[in-house]
Amino acid sequence: MADTTAKPSLPEQGVVPHYHDPIRIVPLHVPEELTRNLPHAGIAATPQLTYRGGPLMARVKVFTVFWGSAWVNAQASLAKQINGFFTAIVTSSLIDQLGEYSVPQYTIGHGSLIGTTNITTPAPPKSITDTAIRTLLQHNVAANSAFPQPDVNTLYFVYTPPGSAVVQGGSRSCQAFCGYHDAIGGQLFYAAMPYPNCQGCTGGLSVEDALTSTSSHELCEAITDAVPGQGWYDDMNGEIGDICAWKTKKVGQWTVQLEWSNKQGKCV
Repeated sequence: MADTTAKPSLPEQGVVPHYHDPIRIVPLHVPEELTRNLPHAGIAATPQLTYRGGPLMARVKVFTVFWGSAWVNAQASLAKQINGFFTAIVTSSLIDQLGEYSVPQYTIGHGSLIGTTNITTPAPPKSITDTAIRTLLQHNVAANSAFPQPDVNTLYFVYTPPGSAVVQGGSRSCQAFCGYHDAIGGQLFYAAMPYPNCQGCTGGLSVEDALTSTSSHELCEAITDAVPGQGWYDDMNGEIGDICAWKTKKVGQWTVQLEWSNKQGKCV
C-alpha cells in the first residue's frame, strides 16, 4: 500500500533535525557572506555517517520522467542534456567514491540510465504536491509498459516544468528547497526535481548546471540512504549530500555536488 502520510516540513535554520525527521532535500542556496557570521552557520558537528541497516542502491538504475509539454518543446534540449548527464555520471568517479559506503549486503558500483519518458497528460498544475508526484509514478508503474517496475536499484527522477512549484510537507520549492528524494512504502524510490525558477535554486549557476548539481545531490543520497534515515545517516547533519550542499566540482563536462567522505573527513 502506498505511504500517503504527510511528510515533515523543513526545519528552521539552526534547528537540528532529529533522526525520525531525516533531511532529504536540497536546501536553497544562501550566499556565504550572508551565513558566515550566523551563530548556527555551517554543520552542527563534525559529521560521521553511520549505517542504520536499510537498503542501499548497489547498481542504481535511473529512469527519468519529464512532466509537462515544456520538456517536449522549449526544454527538449535541456531534457536531452540531463539524460546525457546521467548516462555519464552513473559510471563515473562520483559513483566510485561512494564505494566506501558499501556493506556486506550491498556493494556500491556503477549504475545505468535505463530509460526516459515525457508525460504530458495529465498536465502538471502550477502547484505540484508530493502526493501528485507519487500518484503519477504509481499509476504509470501499474499501467504504462514504458515504465520499469520498481526494485531496490530503480530510482525514478521526476522533473517538473518551468512555472510550476513542488509542495512537500508544507514547504514549497524556491521557498524552502530545490529538490528531494523519498520512498513510497519503502519499495518505490524517487527524486522530485523542480525546475529552478529562482536564484535560490540556481546558486549562481546556469539552469543546466544547477539541475545536474542538485540531481547529483539526490542521486548520491538515494544510493547511500534509499529510505531516508535508514541507510547512511548522521543524526546531527543528515545525509551524505546535506553536509556538502552547494559545494560543486566538475566530473568531465558535468557540474556535480561534493559529497561527504567518512574516510577523508571532508567533502570530496
